[in-house]
Amino acid sequence: MDRLVPRWRPQSQQQQQQQQQQQQQFQEEEEEEGEVRSKQTLINGENGRRGEGEEASAAPKPFMGLNSKLCQLMLRLFFVLQVTKLADKVLKFTGSGKIKTRMLLITDHAIHLIDPDANVLKRRIALAAVDRMCLSKLNDNFFAFIVPTEYDCLMASTRKTEIVTVLVEATKGKSTYEIGVVFSNRFQYHPAADTVKEVQFEQIEGGIKTRILNKTKR
Repeated sequence: MDRLVPRWRPQSQQQQQQQQQQQQQFQEEEEEEGEVRSKQTLINGENGRRGEGEEASAAPKPFMGLNSKLCQLMLRLFFVLQVTKLADKVLKFTGSGKIKTRMLLITDHAIHLIDPDANVLKRRIALAAVDRMCLSKLNDNFFAFIVPTEYDCLMASTRKTEIVTVLVEATKGKSTYEIGVVFSNRFQYHPAADTVKEVQFEQIEGGIKTRILNKTKR
């Protein structure tokens, strides 16, 4: 039995035109998709991130990339930072003898001590509560805030002179309070209600010797 073999028939002109139109439409769609992908890559980068030097179509959100604790701290101190007279990284000496790093912010009305690692405001001391500052007569970095209604604070900073100047200027001429400055190579302070310490300074060859001693409270 003979098999039937379909004969090839040449396409009509109309069929050729339809096929060309379909191919052209398919190419246009591919080019359109490629253009969209190129724009997206420009904005977000190769791996879905924004490309370097390129701007995203949507504006970034405030505080984007910061952890929630830091955002809360920034919002809490937003108005404080508007009137900050001085900001400095200092060393704080605790009653147990430990040394802590703190950010010191001085404003018109208070001293703020911030833990830069935990992003937490550790202490706020009203300027009106500070009775005096104690410093040695030597070229060291130590100073103490004496706060009779709370507890005292011993710190060290290379900007000690500037800190003293800012605090004195901030309270100068106040009718109710003014921070005093006491220079002595030996002074006492209370790091806690039941603790008394004495700081002693001595000029020696090659520098200054500083000792912090425990004292018995009377």
